[in-house]
Amino acid sequence: MNLTQNTRELAERWHATKVHWRDAKAQEFEKQYLEALPGMVSKTSVMLSELETLIKKIRKDCEQTY
Repeated sequence: MNLTQNTRELAERWHATKVHWRDAKAQEFEKQYLEALPGMVSKTSVMLSELETLIKKIRKDCEQTY
C-alpha cells in the first residue's frame, strides 16, 4: 500500500469512528491531525516523486562514470 491509499483508508476509518465519537476531543483531533493530512500527503507524494527522479539520475551518472 502506498501513502495515498493509506490516507484514504484512514479517512474511511475516521468517518466510521465519528459515528460513535462525537465530542469536543473528536473535533479537536480531526482539526489538529486529520484536516491538513490530505494536503500534506499530496505535497509529500510530489516531493518523493522528485526525489526518485533525482536518485535515478544520480545512479545513471555514477554508472556512466565507472
